[in-house]
Amino acid sequence: MSADRCGLLCLDLDKAERLRSELLRPELAEQLARRAKALGDPTRLTLAVALAATDELCVCDLSWIAGRPENLVSHHLRLLRAVGLVFSRREGKMVMYSMTESGRASLEALRAEGAPA
Repeated sequence: MSADRCGLLCLDLDKAERLRSELLRPELAEQLARRAKALGDPTRLTLAVALAATDELCVCDLSWIAGRPENLVSHHLRLLRAVGLVFSRREGKMVMYSMTESGRASLEALRAEGAPA
């Protein structure tokens, strides 16, 4: 027998069913997993931290901050935007990026996980 498993079936069916139906719907779990995965890349995490520290930045600024080429930064920003962590707006020839509220919340949750207990 594994140390990770129960030695007998001791299911609290009422509690298990309530938690299964209320806590995390499959579509919400999928959305949260995509956001967590997006922040799991060091370059995207760097971009998110930089954006969270200010109101908005252009791709040029973010490229300089991350020390990565603009085309790579743009690629990462598109992914962050696709999962709802950042917002973009065009200002003339520049594209400005900012964190969404859910992006800020996701980043804060990740930071809380890394905080010493």
